[in-house]
Amino acid sequence: MVAQFGSLTTGRRRLLKAGAVIGGLQVASPFIIKARGETPVKIGFIDPITGSLSALAVTEVEAAKWTVEHINKTGGILGRPVELLVEDSANDTGTGVQKAHKLIERDNVDVILGDVNSGIAYAIMGVTAEKGILHIVPGGHTDPITGTDCKWNTYRTCNTTAMDTSAISGELIKRFGKKWFFITPDYAYGKTLQANFIKKLVAAGGEYQAELLPIATADFSATLIKAKAYKPNVLLNNMGGSAQINCMKQFLQFGMAKDMALGGALFEIEAVRSVPKEAQAGWWCMEWYWNNPSVPAVKTFVDAISPVIGKKPTARHWMAYVSVHAFKMAAEKAKSLKGIDMAHAMADMELPPEISLMPGKIRYRAGDHQLMSNIHIGQMHPAEGDPDNLFTIESTVTGEEAAGSVESTGCKMVFPS
Repeated sequence: MVAQFGSLTTGRRRLLKAGAVIGGLQVASPFIIKARGETPVKIGFIDPITGSLSALAVTEVEAAKWTVEHINKTGGILGRPVELLVEDSANDTGTGVQKAHKLIERDNVDVILGDVNSGIAYAIMGVTAEKGILHIVPGGHTDPITGTDCKWNTYRTCNTTAMDTSAISGELIKRFGKKWFFITPDYAYGKTLQANFIKKLVAAGGEYQAELLPIATADFSATLIKAKAYKPNVLLNNMGGSAQINCMKQFLQFGMAKDMALGGALFEIEAVRSVPKEAQAGWWCMEWYWNNPSVPAVKTFVDAISPVIGKKPTARHWMAYVSVHAFKMAAEKAKSLKGIDMAHAMADMELPPEISLMPGKIRYRAGDHQLMSNIHIGQMHPAEGDPDNLFTIESTVTGEEAAGSVESTGCKMVFPS
């Protein structure tokens, strides 16, 4: 399958590059290569194309478009062409729910993908479960999605916050110490992330202070003054998107880089590219990284998509790529587009290396519908050689090791009778 990757047309390449700034993209328009008279398979994709998490969302949509075109060029799904319908949740829960209803009830999609915002993804789950539609969450991390509030129809590709904190906490303690300060977004993702970090830190005998702030916070001065006065070993910047970027810039302006280390769960490449070199630092998780020569399929994927998007792919590209292909695999395994048939087909479904782009057995675990993917631990740094070489992998934790047992997640999976 990987050997068949190819370049898109010049026109499509321009469209995808325009998608990086999304301004002119009509996100609700169908994206399809369709033969006359054929009924398409429809993918509904909901993401915050506008708002503080837009850079992450645009990346996911960019990869979904590229993946759909590749699938259409290689036979579609169940022998039918694929149509991608993208809706903007605008980083608002009510809007995300409305868009889910529209895609299911008016557009008759066969699957829903989304949302980057964990709170929106969580809310959409209620709609998709009621309607019996397969729902894959490419990049919303809050634990209850595949934990206490897991649902038969919902699968997740990115990690849980518990997986990321389990993978990185020991490294932060070993390298920096046990006195931490958290700057955390006040919504589903941030709350579960911070709670999991605190659990690990307290168990190790550590101490902390924390600030919960609105997801789109721009001014971090008051919080950074508190952090400086506390004198932590490490500052954990748990914000995302533009808020994390603003926080990093102000961290430098306050001259705090000499006083404490940076680290935490996610400092995503989309954000790293937008901060000064001095803030391209710290120890973090990387849920997928392009510079991983141990898996030949990674280079094939990177070489195919990079000329189209104008840069090396990020973990967000990977999340969307895997999620679209997982839907295709589930439909073809089930020989059906019924939500319940595909949901059963995805249970313990193992991804081949050309889809997982990882070594080892990468599967959607049956008990909680969480992808058991590897987590890279390493150091962020200014670009070395290649302008996209911003992270060095120091160790890798398997998903099975980081996730713990199904019982520990609180998920009690129940399928309709």
